[in-house]
Amino acid sequence: MDNDKNVDKPCGIRHAKNPIHFHGVSTPIEERTALGIRGLIPSAYLPLEVDVERCMARLREKCSALEKYIYLRNIQDTNEQLYYAMLVRHITELMPIVYTPTVGEACQRFSHTYKGTLRGFYISLEDKGMIRQLLDNWSEDVTTIVVTDGERILGLGDLGVNGIGIPIGKMSLYTACGGIKPSHQLPVIIDVGTNNEENLSDPYYLGLRQRRVRGPVYDELIQEFFEAAQDKFGKNVLIQFEDFGNINAFRLLEEFKGKACTFNDDIQGTAAVALAGAGEAGAGIADLIAYAITKEDGSNIEDARKKIFMVDSKGLITSARKANLRHHKVKYAHDVNFNCPSLISAIEYLKPSVLIGVSAVPKAFDKEVCEMMAANNSRPVIFALSNPTLKAECTAEEAYTWTDGQAIFCSGSPFGEVTLKDGRTFKPGQGNNVYIFPGIGLGTHVSGSTAITDHDMYLAAQALASKVTEEELMVGSVYPPLHIIREVSAEIAATIAENAYVTGVATKYPKPNDLLSTCKSAMYDPFDK
Repeated sequence: MDNDKNVDKPCGIRHAKNPIHFHGVSTPIEERTALGIRGLIPSAYLPLEVDVERCMARLREKCSALEKYIYLRNIQDTNEQLYYAMLVRHITELMPIVYTPTVGEACQRFSHTYKGTLRGFYISLEDKGMIRQLLDNWSEDVTTIVVTDGERILGLGDLGVNGIGIPIGKMSLYTACGGIKPSHQLPVIIDVGTNNEENLSDPYYLGLRQRRVRGPVYDELIQEFFEAAQDKFGKNVLIQFEDFGNINAFRLLEEFKGKACTFNDDIQGTAAVALAGAGEAGAGIADLIAYAITKEDGSNIEDARKKIFMVDSKGLITSARKANLRHHKVKYAHDVNFNCPSLISAIEYLKPSVLIGVSAVPKAFDKEVCEMMAANNSRPVIFALSNPTLKAECTAEEAYTWTDGQAIFCSGSPFGEVTLKDGRTFKPGQGNNVYIFPGIGLGTHVSGSTAITDHDMYLAAQALASKVTEEELMVGSVYPPLHIIREVSAEIAATIAENAYVTGVATKYPKPNDLLSTCKSAMYDPFDK
């Protein structure tokens, strides 16, 4: 009989353990009894705005960026409303904590700091043939997935299952910057082993303790994942590739871009950011710039590519090297009459106006490189986009100092203001993909798009560039300030949604009359009552 009396009582403990619905001390007093949490939390009521500042004060007491990262993760695992309210209100301060550069260190230490909380979805080779069944263990209605196999995490290389921190971080930014609901996101790691010797010898490593599997078995696992995700969540579920190795990234994108609503952020997202402001990512940037040239001056794609040159570890990529090049580099292997075995020799010969680094080679843009770029151009464009900070091709201070303030500079990880000896101050932009992918995610969600194309990326880059003011350009900022990122994302989302309706890949009808207003109203806001 006692058990019967409890049948209709709310389960407060169950509610308190659900971070999406539990709002802690910001739960109004009058709602606590109905939710069954009265007595489970302190009696005071703190408005969300106050609770945000309470937690920010505690975060600022932490001594290291990693401690701050772990503190934020603890809040997210308890109260997602509070976590996202902190990000929305303090995105400029917290971006380097939740994502680059701090997320790199967090990934490296994942197996040692993992607490067993429900965060992320783990698929391994041992789950082959069972993925659709496993996805039923995830009860939420997912619209947006970020998936990695952990092989090329930032500039840190093969981290195996420890790379799950990247999809988790990206999903946080989809919500904070693009308004994707927390309950609609799914960060995924596909664990096929690791070739990282440190991981393999670590007794606490949490992934498969074996070398990476390649070939048909790998391909079948990825294929099964895509089919299972679409069957579970629908054909218009967005699946973003993240940090796949060079050997797989381009071919997987080619394989699935016509079968799913998918894109590769390292290839296409980085390209859109670079295009708006001015390896693997390098070819993607080249492809989108070439596409933009065809749209803006009417060139054919072959002529557009001839204006773009690539340098790798062996020097300038030329037609003489075609036999040994990976397929994504071949179209930029031009005929030249000069041997350029190094970056500096290529700059001396080609005299480029734009230099974009995605090499993950620290200090690749040294004093000689920057000085030569300045000697050849009145305003050389120098983008050091490699992440994390320790992998950057040069720092903002180096670029501005070595070019006497001539450089138009941006970086992948954030750098602070730089003041030269003559008193001129520059505010370097951060070429962060967060300017692009949250808006794409929101736009595909609003329209129900079933495909993402290169033209979408081009349109997103245009929308981003349009948000930069003349005043910002005058102090060296080639991107808008992060504190208006949600406004930027809404503009990009409306652009992406409009193109989905124009090209016939939208599935949500009738088409809204005002797509910008629709995108803004669809954005999750933790401060909404």
